Amino acid sequence: MAARSSSSQPQLVAAAAVLAAALLLLAAGAGTASAAVSCGEVTSSVAPCLGYAMGSAASPSAACCSGVRSLNSRASSTADRQATCNCLKSMTGRLGGGVSMANAANIPSKCGVSVGVPISPTVDCTKIN
Repeated sequence: MAARSSSSQPQLVAAAAVLAAALLLLAAGAGTASAAVSCGEVTSSVAPCLGYAMGSAASPSAACCSGVRSLNSRASSTADRQATCNCLKSMTGRLGGGVSMANAANIPSKCGVSVGVPISPTVDCTKIN
């Protein structure tokens, strides 16, 4: 298996940031406490969504949707959602272009997950409950 180019890492991280910010908003209705969600877990969960987020796939893959649902269930407390949001916002700063914000924003609905808040890389993480 060939190693990934280090030049694709910033785009992966940026796409993960945008997608995970959306997923944090999804979890706003969940109230159970959970262990902290790490940036690595967030990136791993949304990495399969990169093709769709970058516009090279017509729809999110099954693995993408599985990751979206998994992250949504893991980021179930306010502290988890806010920490994940802050992690993702810091990653978003590394965005070098190439991510379709429209595609990224559509991933939750295309995966059958409801989002009640607009998806944006400028979301105020302190407002996430």
